[in-house]
Amino acid sequence: MTTTVDIYDPAQCCSTGACSPDADDELAQFASSLEWLKERGIAVSRYNLGHQPGAFAQNALVKGTLQSNGVGCLPLVLADGAIVSQGRYPTRDELASKLALGAAPVAPAVASSCCGPAAASTEPACCAPATVAVTVSAPTKRCCG
Repeated sequence: MTTTVDIYDPAQCCSTGACSPDADDELAQFASSLEWLKERGIAVSRYNLGHQPGAFAQNALVKGTLQSNGVGCLPLVLADGAIVSQGRYPTRDELASKLALGAAPVAPAVASSCCGPAAASTEPACCAPATVAVTVSAPTKRCCG
């Protein structure tokens, strides 16, 4: 059985995609699928090219794939160090199949925002209050009001 899954994301604000004006349902569903994997005892790690470029350079397989195929190979999904998907986010069914987990239940529709459940990750806080360095009566916030 697979014990680790590593995701090498392209540069983006946050892993759910909810911080952008065009929130990406695919990213929200993928985040839900990763939580589903964690519930099954699989250690999941995510690396964002814009925030953690060193992780991409330190993994020889990831570095070589990027050199050969360019950033179009991202997202790159590895299971126990082997590539199981590249260039798109796999569905929950695809993950279940590739990781030999059996049939996956259908993921419920996720209404998420970057300040929702996904914000509790180790992701850099793209929705944290951003203090403005000019005279303002209160700090302004991004994405979440």
